[in-house]
Amino acid sequence: MGSIVAAAATSHVVMDPTDVRTQAGQVIDGFKQIAAEVARTQPDLLLYITSDHMVNLGYRLQPSFALGCADSYTPLGDMQIPRQPMAGAGAFADALLRHMDQAGFDLARAESLDPDHGIALPLRIINPGGRIPVAPLLVNINRTPPPSPARCYALGQAVGAYIRSAACTQRVAVIGAGGLSHWIATPGMGRVNADFDQRVLSLLSRGQAADIATWSSDYILENAGNGGLEIMCWLAMAGTVAGATGHTLYYEPIASWFTGMGAMAMDLAAA
Repeated sequence: MGSIVAAAATSHVVMDPTDVRTQAGQVIDGFKQIAAEVARTQPDLLLYITSDHMVNLGYRLQPSFALGCADSYTPLGDMQIPRQPMAGAGAFADALLRHMDQAGFDLARAESLDPDHGIALPLRIINPGGRIPVAPLLVNINRTPPPSPARCYALGQAVGAYIRSAACTQRVAVIGAGGLSHWIATPGMGRVNADFDQRVLSLLSRGQAADIATWSSDYILENAGNGGLEIMCWLAMAGTVAGATGHTLYYEPIASWFTGMGAMAMDLAAA
């Protein structure tokens, strides 16, 4: 039987720190704290749940979810991220995809992916050198309509059930990435809704992700922007360890980065 040994979520962008060095330092420290927990728990692989920035999932085909099933990935190289290959968890992803099909989730199978900054940037610190194999699970928040919060939470629950089943033997660290509130290339760009972000962090910390799952996508879009829909990835992560409480690693509303930046670690020892 497999197990989830660590679960966390983080914003996934870092921009010019010149005028926000203290805040930027908190962001990097949050990545490092997740990295330390991953190193401490020694997972066999990382299940990394995030969005795609119209690199792999474009307008022509818009699946709700896609799972990378390759044995290695080379980053796209956006945001000056080195194109250093990282190991993929192809066998795990293949088995997970088959299980999810039986569980009622039609995940698109990606035989190859070009990870953009949403994956590659945090993993430079969390998984240095790309040594721990990664299974990227993409939540298509750019789809019209996006998958609902309830569907994303249920997805996470189904993933967690598989990992803890007799069919899985791996120790897995689950990371959700994206958000928090931000409006990108839309009216209000640069706005950060700190009240909304703190509400999300508070609910997750109290083990009440199921409450977030009752929200509509339109509610999140109105209160957190189109980029704020990336909290679906946090919600899917929380679903894998449903009911677990957590603690905020940091929260920094950084207007010059257009984003409410935050990170959360789940307290699995108490779950």
